[in-house]
Amino acid sequence: MASIATGLDVFLDSSQLVEKGWRVGLVCNQASVNSRYELAIDLLERKFGQRLTGVFSPQHGLWGEEQANMVETPHAIRSRWGMPIYSLYSETRSPTAEMIESLDCLVIDLQDVGTRVYTFIWTMLACMQACAAAGKRVYVLDRPNPLGGTTCEGPLLEDGYQSFVGNSPIPLRHGMTIAELARLFMQRHTPQLDLQCVPMVGWRREMMFPDTGLPWVLPSPNMPRFETAVVYPGQVLLEGTNLSEGRGTTLPFEFVGAPFVDPWRWLDALSEYEFPGVHLRPVRFRPVFDKWSGQSCGGLQIHVADAGKVRSVRLTLGLIATCSQIYPNFFEWLPPPYEYEFERPPIDILTGSSEFRAQHYADSVSLESWIKSAQSSLGDWWRQSAESRLYD
Repeated sequence: MASIATGLDVFLDSSQLVEKGWRVGLVCNQASVNSRYELAIDLLERKFGQRLTGVFSPQHGLWGEEQANMVETPHAIRSRWGMPIYSLYSETRSPTAEMIESLDCLVIDLQDVGTRVYTFIWTMLACMQACAAAGKRVYVLDRPNPLGGTTCEGPLLEDGYQSFVGNSPIPLRHGMTIAELARLFMQRHTPQLDLQCVPMVGWRREMMFPDTGLPWVLPSPNMPRFETAVVYPGQVLLEGTNLSEGRGTTLPFEFVGAPFVDPWRWLDALSEYEFPGVHLRPVRFRPVFDKWSGQSCGGLQIHVADAGKVRSVRLTLGLIATCSQIYPNFFEWLPPPYEYEFERPPIDILTGSSEFRAQHYADSVSLESWIKSAQSSLGDWWRQSAESRLYD
């Protein structure tokens, strides 16, 4: 097992990156730690003292207390660090001019999970756009993509389906680190930005998170462990359906089901497909909040046996396709609103187009043909993103 240095480690070890006397803001949360579990806020305060003048938190808040889908976090006017903590998931999802007026630079240290719909990367883009407009420098401290950097899963986001779970055309599982995405976003959206990316030392694209030797600190309340991140690129699509994705249980995104589901019947229907790297086990579970709260749900648990082989988008589309075929009178697409989108169905902004929902109703279209179509643009993605990559 390797032990890598994150962008935070490299940034703290350098005395040259930030201009002398510059006032610094930090975008972070509880997962912004070093290998000794020390918070980035404490570490930067130690380095910059009173020049660290403000902290900004993404969705779920600094401590990951709030749940998802427009559950906002208030600002904290006073904190133990004697500075304001601005919520970027509140009445605003972008730093206002007033929030960054007194800063010379903004440091972003967030743990992404390698999936387009995870909102931290769109918080980063919003910060980049605000700083570009205000003439502020941005530092992005790189962290591992937990899913590695060699595998992608489609589809790409189509124009017209932008939202806070997708604001630039990238795949569902994108295969990039957060600093690599920052470089791509600068090329596409903020070419005038003074962007400084601080790479990791020792990270290789084939590394999944357990290979890094770094501690896993849950970056959001329903991302408790690495296995959750492995299945998340596909399982997050369940948020567009009335199937529980396991929120309100101890295994979010690893449970899937509903009160109308017979687990064994569903498992039999899935037997015609192959899903490498996972085992599916019949279960019953009772969420304590979110969909089907307090009700006993029949369903499946996804056991990750070989993370490198898992293709979670294919898996979840198979789950949706078979369940909707077995239970056509019970399965439903959920209506908006979803993550500040009030018109389009959630499944459309999650998949990045209306194609899957439309083809879902066409009996002549097979799951395999849709997967093939969804993957067809990934060659273009690798070419588009090549210049932004920091690691061979």
